[in-house]
Amino acid sequence: MELKDKIIVVTGAAGGIGKAMAIRFAAEGAKCVVCADLDGDGAEATAKEIGGVSFKVNVGNEDEIKALIDTTEAEQGPIDLFCSNAGILVAGGVEASNDDWQKIWDINVMSHVWAARHLVPLMSKRGGGYLLNTASAAGLLNQVGAAPYGVTKHAAVGLAEWLALTYNDQGIKVSVLCPQAVRSAMTAGHEDGVASLNGMLEPEVVADACVKTINDETFLVLPHPEVLDYMRNKSDNYDKWIGGMRKLNRIYGGAI
Repeated sequence: MELKDKIIVVTGAAGGIGKAMAIRFAAEGAKCVVCADLDGDGAEATAKEIGGVSFKVNVGNEDEIKALIDTTEAEQGPIDLFCSNAGILVAGGVEASNDDWQKIWDINVMSHVWAARHLVPLMSKRGGGYLLNTASAAGLLNQVGAAPYGVTKHAAVGLAEWLALTYNDQGIKVSVLCPQAVRSAMTAGHEDGVASLNGMLEPEVVADACVKTINDETFLVLPHPEVLDYMRNKSDNYDKWIGGMRKLNRIYGGAI
């Protein structure tokens, strides 16, 4: 998909990867970039910078996602690309509270479900569209020190796979973004954590990788190419891979 003249929605657009995506898509000549975020002022600032429009949206609420889609379709036109990018981090293990588990599940997983639920039928009727869902390398590997994050990102990857295999014949393309550490509010204070072993990327580098993947219409966006080797090691010898992750867990003491 070429991004020129396309109508694009980006959630989590107030900062980090989402803001970098919005700026990059606008530079590609998008017709309209809709910047959505729980931080309404931040979304508005991004939109003003690129000449887009903004919405304050809590992606952990299905009604707000539906309203974002419906309003964009009514006021801007058919959505060509929906980037379900907003996400949160919850550290800890199974002892994390039920409220924390539910909150991260709604934001990191159900937000993708709800976006697809309300947008795929519209895209199918008009013969196609594109979904870019942000997961994480933690969804392909795992996350030392953060069970809720690793689990929900695995689920996000699984959903993206299902969407791709189910709707590709209807002209709907799907990609899933799986970076390691990216400089953002989420990673602030964790610059020396385990996720940064292969370096912490700037959001602009990640946005460039997304554009290339969308242009090529391939599934995985891997800004850190090492992740592919880690995936191969995992599938080649699961027990050996878990042993290596145990070593990382010991070294980092459960810190992320």
